[in-house]
Amino acid sequence: MTNTIPISFLDLAPVPTGASTADGIAQTVEIAQTAEDIGFNRYWMAEHHNMPGIASAATSVLLSHIGSQTKRIRIGAGGIMLPNHAPLVVAEQFGTLQALYGDRIDLGLGRAPGTDGATFKALGRTMNDADRFPQEVQELLYLLGNDSDNSPVQAFPGARSNVPIWILGSSLFGATLAAHLGLPYVFASHFAPQALTQAIATYRAQFKPSKYLDKPYVMLAANLLLADDEATAHYHFTSAQQSFVRLRRGERGQMPKPTHSMDAIWSPAEKAMVDSALSVAFIGSVETVQPKLAAFIAQHQPDELIVTANIYDQAARLRSLELTPELNLFTLQSIASPA
Repeated sequence: MTNTIPISFLDLAPVPTGASTADGIAQTVEIAQTAEDIGFNRYWMAEHHNMPGIASAATSVLLSHIGSQTKRIRIGAGGIMLPNHAPLVVAEQFGTLQALYGDRIDLGLGRAPGTDGATFKALGRTMNDADRFPQEVQELLYLLGNDSDNSPVQAFPGARSNVPIWILGSSLFGATLAAHLGLPYVFASHFAPQALTQAIATYRAQFKPSKYLDKPYVMLAANLLLADDEATAHYHFTSAQQSFVRLRRGERGQMPKPTHSMDAIWSPAEKAMVDSALSVAFIGSVETVQPKLAAFIAQHQPDELIVTANIYDQAARLRSLELTPELNLFTLQSIASPA
């Protein structure tokens, strides 16, 4: 197949039940290295707080560790929840990452808190802070750009680094903002797909060329879990399904082990909620997933796909990555030669 697109990986650094945070981080490094060896384009991490099953709360710190353990793959945030932070601090952190790892750094920005209300308060923020998201994005662009030399406050490091900024979203708000600023746009279809078609149509229709981007660039997120057979893939995906049920119930815990019976865990209403949230999920063997994923790409025409597999079993995640090239849908940057 000639019409292929780049593929990237979105990680939450899951901490499996019974494991330590250090264990989860070690597994995350292995995933990043495997994604690089296979030829994935980017490896992104998402900021979440107050969740014992996720180790990516200090996103820039963990990204620096990933950068030190990889060589080529782009690394970045998908994303930093900007209402949680002063733009100056974010500029300094990602300017530092670029100083360390060169032109491999991406900065995706979201306006959701990435946590619950109590933790948002503990971060010293209020829900009204999200209202300033457009202004803070522009402030961050300025701090990372070339024009702050005469400003009384500058980002050191950060100024003139021009770290690429992406807007993340799951609604028309982010699509409109990304289009207005001429920035690349990532839609969170892996957990909030309801406005997918409308949002990317809005972004493309309203896009204004900028010094950052000549034409629209859309990256779509999807759940992707490949296995040697259908049953194995669906079994391991129950970890992600259980995580969503727990989130809905307000329960905390590490990444749950897979189960052979989700019906013993969720109610019909919870099943409907999870099925809706995770409807952009391609779970199964290469043979069953390939036509479904090809149809999704043909329908929405993304410029890039970013996939996630937030599950308990490390071997299953690695196997899914290893099988991805067999889909023949993606442009891989490099294939590692055997040791």
